[in-house]
This record gives sequence, structure tokens and C-alpha cells, in this order.
Amino acid sequence: MTDISQMPDAAPTAKPKSGSLFEKDARTKRRNAAESRFKMYGIAAIGIGLLMLVVLVTNIVTAGTGAFQQTYLELNVELKADKLDKKGNGNIEDIKKVSTFGYAPLIASALENEVVQLGIQTDLKPKEMGKILSKAAQAELRNYVIANPDEIGKAVSFRFLTNSRVDGYMKGRVTRESIANDKSVSVEQLDFVDQLRDAGVLYKAFNLDFIFGSDASDQRPEAAGIGVSMLGSLFMMFVVLALALPIGVAASIYLEEFAPQNRLTDIIEVNISNLAAVPSIVFGILGLAVFINYMHLPTSAPLVGGLVLTLMTLPTIIISTRASLKAVPPSIRDAALGVGASKMQAVFHHVLPLAAPGILTGTIIGLAQALGETAPLLLIGMVGFIASNPPDGIVAGFLSPNSAMPAQIYEWSKRADPAFYERAWGGIIILLIFLVTMNTIAVLLRRRFERRW
Repeated sequence: MTDISQMPDAAPTAKPKSGSLFEKDARTKRRNAAESRFKMYGIAAIGIGLLMLVVLVTNIVTAGTGAFQQTYLELNVELKADKLDKKGNGNIEDIKKVSTFGYAPLIASALENEVVQLGIQTDLKPKEMGKILSKAAQAELRNYVIANPDEIGKAVSFRFLTNSRVDGYMKGRVTRESIANDKSVSVEQLDFVDQLRDAGVLYKAFNLDFIFGSDASDQRPEAAGIGVSMLGSLFMMFVVLALALPIGVAASIYLEEFAPQNRLTDIIEVNISNLAAVPSIVFGILGLAVFINYMHLPTSAPLVGGLVLTLMTLPTIIISTRASLKAVPPSIRDAALGVGASKMQAVFHHVLPLAAPGILTGTIIGLAQALGETAPLLLIGMVGFIASNPPDGIVAGFLSPNSAMPAQIYEWSKRADPAFYERAWGGIIILLIFLVTMNTIAVLLRRRFERRW
């Protein structure tokens, strides 16, 4: 038998560590502190980004909202038949022969009569009083008479644009101190403007012509509008959508579903990714060399602009479409093939419909990117030509020289009159509205049709 007294002593039991399991040691505290700092850095970065965004949007809105208001002077103009329809036969061709100079005396007489009726006291001569109106006043009245020849011989109430200095004075952009060295307006004219404003015939109103009108010359910023440039952008987007969507989707389907995995397809995929990072002005150089110099397509035409933007947008659509096709589970393809569908049937009847939300999202984002591009349009002449009238028909809309919203904004920013800066900021607001709308539609479409696997 073994003597129990000779057995070695049992190992001493380890003493448990003092403290609770929930008590953090120094290492855990340091790690948690680092995580907290990282979260704070992230929150601070987001906060700074949002602050900068708020500052940017505030500056844009503050500087651009004035473009959506314009100062007008309302006068009762007598459309004298002996001045506008000398033959008295009402022939529109004879009425058109009266130039804008023939309307100047009618406007001057209407302004003098208005001053007398309102009892306004001023030392300004009639010519100086008339200078508060826009240089487009005669053309506006002439267009009205040509559109309404039955009004000849009557007195009509007509709303005239004031010049940019008067408009700036009404908006606070021009002050009495700032016109000390300005030959376009005098203190006496501003006093005259104050009296007309107090009488209620000179006022600010919503400027619908800025949204739907055309550009004006350097001397008439108050008459400038972005409507024709919006049409130019619209025709370009039609070209981009008609070409980039089918070509981009077809290329993506082939590369993702049918193309063999070899060196050639690898080179194509790498180059597509590289094209997505190429500066947009390079596509403008390509468009100038190929579409204008080689193919002799019309300069400044929305068709050429659309072709250039199509080349620029294709990589974005191809990449997003391939990502959408990859997101469809392989089991969908296997199930379709398992029930006897061909490869093409499996792709077009099962895979493509499920990838459609991502494809639409990528396409809309690509269009939004193309809508805001300016650099490619500089090289194909869409800044050198600024259309003053809407295109005459759909074909002319694609082939006639025109501009685009980004190019129009760039052109306004170069002009000397400060009123054009206000127009440029207003154009940026309209462009941002289009971009935000398109991106919102993309998000809504994706959420509406997206399926989770």
C-alpha cells in the first residue's frame, strides 16, 4: 500500500485576479480611447464636409436668386398707325419693315406722358430718362406689334426691361457710392428711379425670360436667358442616351457573359477602366479631330457635342452595367440553364431584368456627369457660338449651331458687366436642379426595383 503521507503535496491553487470581469485593463482602455478618437475624427470630417456644402449652396443661392427677378417699367404706349402701318393696309410684311428705331419715339413719348401724369419732378432730359430702359426695349415692343398687329392704333400697357444698372440698384448690387465712376447711370437717374418705384410703375417681378429666353449681347445682360442653351443640352442628352445606353449595355453583356477570358479581353477591360479616368478635355480633342476635322460635321452642333459626350460616358455605363450583372447570383443563371434555356435566353430573360435597376442608375449618373461637362464643349466650338433663337425644328436642333448650359455659364462668367455674373450664378442653380433631379431619380429607381439576395 502506498503511504499517503509520502505523496507529494498538491499544486497550490492559483488565486483569482482581483476585480470584476467587467473592469477594463489599461490595454483595453487605450484601444477604446483610440476607437473613440477615430469616431470623433470621422464625425468631424463629415461635419466639415457638410459645413462646406452648406456654405457653397448658400453662396450659390445668394448670388444667383437675383437672376430670377428682373426690374420692369410699365408704360402706356400708343401704337400710332401712322408710324407703324404707314400704308394702313395691315400687311404684316409692311409692318415688319419698321425697324426698332421707329419704335424709339413711341417709347420716349410714353415715358414723358407717364412722368407728367404721375407728377414726377426731375431735371433729366427725355433722352436721359429713356436711358434707364434696356437697349432691348425697342426690339421687345417691335416683337409684340408683329405678333399682335391688331393692336396698332391702340394704347397698350407694356412692361419694359430696365437696364442692368437700374436692375442692380433695385436689387442692392449697385449703390450710389459705387456709381461714382460709372458712366452708365447717374445719381439723378437713380433719383428718377426712386420716384418711379414709389409711384408703383417700376417694380421687380419674376423673370420667366431668364429660364426660357435666349442669350443677349454684351450690352444687354438684363435680357439674357438660358432657355436656348437648355435646348442645346437637351438635344445633346438625346444623342448620348440613344448611343451610350445600347452600346454600353451591349458591350457590358458581351464582356461579362459571353467573352472568353483571355489576354485580349483583359486588355479591353483595363483600357475601359483607364478611359473612365481620362480627363474630359481629351475627349474634346478627339471630337475636334475626328468629328469636325475628319468627318466635317457642323461646328457647335449638339450632334457633335452629343457624340463627344457619348465617348466620355461609355466607360461609366459599361463599368456600372458590368457591376450590376455581377451582382446577380450565379444560381439564377444555373437555374435557367438547368431548365433548358440557352445562354442568350438566360442572360436576356433572367439576368438582364434583374440587373436593370443598376443599369438605369449608372446610365442616369453618366448622363448627369455629361450634362455638367464644359471642357469637351470648348474644343468643338459650343462656346464660340451662342444661339440667340431656338432651333427651327427637331433636325435643326441637332445640326444647327447652339450652346449648352455649362458653356453658356462659362461665357457669362467671362463678360465684363457684373450683371452677367448674377446670370451665371442663376444658370448654376438651374444646372444643379437638373443634376440633383437626375441623381434623385437614379436613387428612387434603384430602391424601387432593387432586389436583395
